[in-house]
Amino acid sequence: MDTRTTMLAPLHAEVYMQRPVLFLLHSLGASHQEWSAVRRALGDRFDCVALDIPGFGGTLAGNATDIDALVDWFQQEVTARAPTCWFVVGHSMGGKIATLLAARSRDGVQGLAGLAGVVLVAASPPCPEPMEEARREEMLGWFAEGGPLRADAEAFIDANAHRPLQGTTREAAILDVRRTDPIAWRAWLKQGSCEHRQEEAAHLHVPALILAGAEDGDLGEAAQRALNAPHYVHASVEIVPDAAHLIPIEQPQWLAQRIAAWALPLAARALPPAFVQLLDEERVAPRMRARLLARHAAPLPLPESALPARHLAVLSALASCLVPGADAEELALRVGHALVNHESDGWRFADLPTDADAWARALDQLDIAANGFSTLAPAARHTLLEQVQRQSAAVPPGAVLDPAQWAHWFEDARALFARTWMSLPSTWAAVGYDGFAVGGKGAHSPGYEHAQAGVIDGWQLPC
Repeated sequence: MDTRTTMLAPLHAEVYMQRPVLFLLHSLGASHQEWSAVRRALGDRFDCVALDIPGFGGTLAGNATDIDALVDWFQQEVTARAPTCWFVVGHSMGGKIATLLAARSRDGVQGLAGLAGVVLVAASPPCPEPMEEARREEMLGWFAEGGPLRADAEAFIDANAHRPLQGTTREAAILDVRRTDPIAWRAWLKQGSCEHRQEEAAHLHVPALILAGAEDGDLGEAAQRALNAPHYVHASVEIVPDAAHLIPIEQPQWLAQRIAAWALPLAARALPPAFVQLLDEERVAPRMRARLLARHAAPLPLPESALPARHLAVLSALASCLVPGADAEELALRVGHALVNHESDGWRFADLPTDADAWARALDQLDIAANGFSTLAPAARHTLLEQVQRQSAAVPPGAVLDPAQWAHWFEDARALFARTWMSLPSTWAAVGYDGFAVGGKGAHSPGYEHAQAGVIDGWQLPC
């Protein structure tokens, strides 16, 4: 094949294997122990870190009594471990903390670049949690003069389970409620659960799996769809059978299997550890970090009204020809977004119609000439593209673009596919590009220590 029609050779990049870290945040009145059965079911597929939120599990609340302080605490727990691929699973009150830390990752806060996904389990939303005031006052009354009576703790656990818990499982849950710091309990019910953080949590591009107990009340399916799902660009809501609010205790096997099935494919597309480590360095500007994380996120589907399915199929087939080794469907979708949003490098051939018109006509023309371009064998696709490039392809009857215009469009197409692919952080990681990491301190940017050929700084990625 004429190599002029192939923009980039496949990259045989190293396959990075890593065990993802799973941070587990419990619900109100619980502790890290509520995840015990889930952790056993997960086995060694993740490095599980189950935490006691301040004031729970026998700990003291200290100064962590509002949402900002709780998110600060969780951020410190994450950054202290410096994970390069991690997920957070937040149950009930832990879900609100998880979502607000995801917002900090979106904003480019240092140390959070490796966040690969959020699992919300019967989660409290960024907005005030739906709850009847009479019930809130009753729960506050349990801790009005210290810890609750056993009967109060039993009532709390029983009200949140679909069926009564049994044996040591029930006793452990009751004990967790009774050893909760009253300051933390009251602070969550009076303040944390009531805070408005909707704007802060808007447009999160990290994937989210949102789970609701089939028998849950205030935080069931309707609440999850209305109050949590809209904050995530990539969100799926699923129902946990035979469970109310205490899902990690009521359905640990189901929950573990669903987390693993959802999270492991996301971990497989995570950026390489060395790249994430550099991305989390102080020398990377927060705005740059945020832009690269947003760019790495999977593109959204495009409606048929914006980009016809037949055009997307041709774009995918083109991607497989022009950028071998790339994810053709994802790259085609990214190019589709560029076309729909009228993104451009500012240049076009004078003999072509406007970009939108040229692309629509050229894709149709290519599809008609091939009698289905996406159905052709790879070799046949390459042959046709070579002919388009050399202006020797047979122009279909009624075609608008003449051979010269068709060839000019193809030159533009090669540039757009290459430019889109080269803009991706995963490509930068594969080729060892690290020029994004020199502007973290503004006017006092650390820059490069060495500028001569063949010499790299200690912080740089290996070539």
